[in-house]
Amino acid sequence: MSSTGELADLDDALAGTQRVVAGIAPGQWPDSTPCPGLDVRTVLNHLVTGNMVFTALIRREPAPDPAADHLGDDPVAAFRTAGQALRQAFAVPSVLETTYTAPFGTAPGAVLAQVRVIELLVHGWDLERATGQRPDFPAGTVERALAAARRQLAGRPRGPGAPFAAEVPVPGDAAPIDRLAGFLGRQP
Repeated sequence: MSSTGELADLDDALAGTQRVVAGIAPGQWPDSTPCPGLDVRTVLNHLVTGNMVFTALIRREPAPDPAADHLGDDPVAAFRTAGQALRQAFAVPSVLETTYTAPFGTAPGAVLAQVRVIELLVHGWDLERATGQRPDFPAGTVERALAAARRQLAGRPRGPGAPFAAEVPVPGDAAPIDRLAGFLGRQP
């Protein structure tokens, strides 16, 4: 994929997840999500923290405290701000070609962008399910994320005790976002 495509997918994932976040009703923050043991606020904080971690990684700055509440009193604004900073970090020339050492290993910026897209999409799906919203992610973006996830997780342990749950079977004609969720261990 070209750098334009990776950044377009990142834009799609950020925008789609922003729509979901904006649709969360005030009383839904403590609601459970498809992520075992995580409520809506915790999943959103995880996304914001991840955006901040990757921004710091690209900028070669100290990472934020992963255990901190990065949402404050305005979770919607916190997500938007962290997403804008992430997008600006990826927009710097040569970032996608530069190699970085991330928590999961060494990879070029283009792979980091794919990781963020996958994370935004699947946790956007988690938030949609938890809050009764309808999926609104571009099919092409999700299909590319699913292909990237398949490549990145090939041969890695999945299931109990592993970082990723075992794949859940999903019909081949299911929506791309549901197939991505199933691949990452969620029951659509």
